[in-house]
Amino acid sequence: MQLTRRHVLSIIPAAGLFTVGAPLLAHADTPTQHTRLLANTVAMLAGTTESNARPEVAPKVAAIESAAQIRLADMADAGAGELFAGQPLGSNDTHLRRTTTYLYEIALATRTPGSDLLDDVDVQRQVIDGLVWLHEHYLADQQAGYYGNWFNWEIGFPTDVTRTLVLLADELATYRPDLVTTYIATMDAYLRNGVGGDVNLDSRFHTGANLADITTNRILQGALTGDDARISKAIADQSTVFATIDPYNLAHGVTDGYYADGSFIQHHSVAYTGSYGKGLLTRVVQTVKILDGTSQTSNADLVAVVTGWVRHGFAPLIYQGWMMEIVKGRAVSRTTTGYTDVRVVAEAIVDLSAYASDQDASDLEAYVKHLDSASPEMLDSSRFDSPVSIARFAQIVGDSSIPAADLNPDEDHVAFNAMDRTVHRRPGYAFALARSSDRISKYEYMNGENLLPWFQGDGAHHLYLSDVDQTEAFGVDYYTTVAPYRFGGVTAPVEERRSIPELYGERWYENPDHPLEFTSSSQSQNTYVYFPRGTNPHSGGATLGSLGAVAMVLSDDVAYADKQAGILPEDFVTYQNASATKSWFMFDDEVVVLAAGIDGRSGRDAVTSLDSRIANPGDDVQITGALRDGSPWSGTGEAPLAWLRYVNADQGGAVGYVLLDEHDVDVTLEVVTRSRRAIRLSNPNTRVTKQVFGLSVNHPAGSGPDAIAYALLPHADEASLAAYPGPLSVLRNNDRVQAVKHTGLGVVAANVFVEGTHQAERLAIDGPASVIARRRDGAVELAVSDPTMRRESVSVTVRGRPLALAEADDGVTVARVPGGTKVTVRTHQAHGRTFTATLT
Repeated sequence: MQLTRRHVLSIIPAAGLFTVGAPLLAHADTPTQHTRLLANTVAMLAGTTESNARPEVAPKVAAIESAAQIRLADMADAGAGELFAGQPLGSNDTHLRRTTTYLYEIALATRTPGSDLLDDVDVQRQVIDGLVWLHEHYLADQQAGYYGNWFNWEIGFPTDVTRTLVLLADELATYRPDLVTTYIATMDAYLRNGVGGDVNLDSRFHTGANLADITTNRILQGALTGDDARISKAIADQSTVFATIDPYNLAHGVTDGYYADGSFIQHHSVAYTGSYGKGLLTRVVQTVKILDGTSQTSNADLVAVVTGWVRHGFAPLIYQGWMMEIVKGRAVSRTTTGYTDVRVVAEAIVDLSAYASDQDASDLEAYVKHLDSASPEMLDSSRFDSPVSIARFAQIVGDSSIPAADLNPDEDHVAFNAMDRTVHRRPGYAFALARSSDRISKYEYMNGENLLPWFQGDGAHHLYLSDVDQTEAFGVDYYTTVAPYRFGGVTAPVEERRSIPELYGERWYENPDHPLEFTSSSQSQNTYVYFPRGTNPHSGGATLGSLGAVAMVLSDDVAYADKQAGILPEDFVTYQNASATKSWFMFDDEVVVLAAGIDGRSGRDAVTSLDSRIANPGDDVQITGALRDGSPWSGTGEAPLAWLRYVNADQGGAVGYVLLDEHDVDVTLEVVTRSRRAIRLSNPNTRVTKQVFGLSVNHPAGSGPDAIAYALLPHADEASLAAYPGPLSVLRNNDRVQAVKHTGLGVVAANVFVEGTHQAERLAIDGPASVIARRRDGAVELAVSDPTMRRESVSVTVRGRPLALAEADDGVTVARVPGGTKVTVRTHQAHGRTFTATLT
């Protein structure tokens, strides 16, 4: 289910107690409602006597107590200017955040049933005294604060402190009753991107997951002080994140949030389901739990919306328990794994299933079981945030009547065109493609994270093979050991680039005196340094059933373009990209890739990496192949390569590569050792050694624009590769039209990059457009989209005898024309959506 902003606003009463949003507070007994809200929060954080009595929850309780004991010891060893040893305060916002987190961890243990510190008043007062000292020395003077990352001041420390105040509310009432209001006033003062100490929905900082974090804190603060207006406003503000983003009618100019096709965007232009998206999912589900039982108004609509996020936004991006890298932004450089990401999502789904409708609840519970069983790394529920969630998870996985079932069909093609991402799934593999455009960022770098990101959105792909531990194939070690210019699928110029810290000696470019006012979190920093967009609109594709055609025009990022236009400072360093038009045609057993107009530009060579894969140093990696003259490939040979097969015998799985035209191919297998700190400044200085396999084609400078056609065949054996392409043929591959035909599937698929009418077999396509046509059971099935998202309409004429319209999506019209049947699709404001029609 989708909610428009109008729908969301319609369920927000104009006045009344705790009006709106998730479960609404509408009872007359206000103090009782405040008490219930706080009790729900304590239960969510610390668990209950019943939940914590389960053996599955015991490790969590032990971990909570152990963390508190460590923090108490650190508190005892603290030196001057410290509340905890090793965390000097006054100039480092990270130390401040750790300090408030440690106080929260101690407070949590004193409210956790089963902990030896439960109800220990002395320890609770020690935490309260720590809060008093911290406020007096380092928080009360707001002019001295707010250094470093804005997040720590508006979200980080307020989250820790607010939760601590909730946990210790009873003791605070008798020991320091003034501290709650004192801290809330201070936290309001640090909400500098807000208005008057409150949320500002027009602020670029108060959107999506960030907005959910801030408003959850404010709901709890209102309950602590009995401030109904604060609670009501916070719930109303948070409710706006449930509305499906309409890119043609933005509310408050906000592009952050969930889109109709399942995309999630944060930071205005970053594909971010796997990081900020999971944070938003977690927070809104926690709000449902916090407000549970305090409403007389159903929250069924909003729970259904969040369930839709899980079905259509998260599930397609999770493969055998692994969160795909293409939606993690700068988080790809962190040492946490895709399995860890999914654990966070799974906890939210466990909680959500308790509030969903009958069928949705059953589906969610079955999906939780699937996530637990499909992953080589079973869900470690002991690391869930809430003991109550652990207990519910144990009930679900222990219930033999609940089957394990994926929310994804075995065969699926999902076009997240709103965030320039594509996922193609088949039994045995999943192919994930990252694109970019003038709408979506090429990458995200920030805060010293993801230091070498330049080509991550330039057609980089991840090919996940089934039944493989993905930590051995992708994750942080892939980005550490594979050269940033050689990610699978990327066409890049041959040059060496430098990271932001290398260029400027800081984690950002600093020039506050320039008219664009470059500071650490300025709009100019976002635009040109942190997450620059491309400069071409052509990025998208068409979907027909579980088949897909996707296109992208490589472009410079906006920083390079504006530097050439004289907009940026002289000392600001930019890099020019290679040029190319690229297509991916995704069928059953293969992904066919065409690239044309390839040019390194400015006298540079370019390189297209067909694929890059990593393996452990001791893994038995086998590479076999054949030349176009039929002789076996031995690593050398004058005849061009016909096909190659990569096998990791220890990890399992194989990938075949078929060259559909003649090119000299560079095949490499080298041992690479590099520190994880090379891609993230705060990573441990752990040196990683991997075998890195690369398959690439060089495009020399001065030889004119080049073209290449190849296919990826997951799990193919040598006989299949030798017989390929079989039913597949490349119809056209230039910078105007790229098209293929697959007689086995009865499919013709084409991407047209320029204006005018262009032929692909029996199709006459009015470009730019992406089109798939399939003949099946005497009918012609047609799928059409506008990958530029700028056209009013797209037309396709099917040549031959006249055809009649059997069925079509709204916005599709059919007319007979001389020599065929013309199908016209109204693509105005469709945001890249595919339109389908069936002709007989």
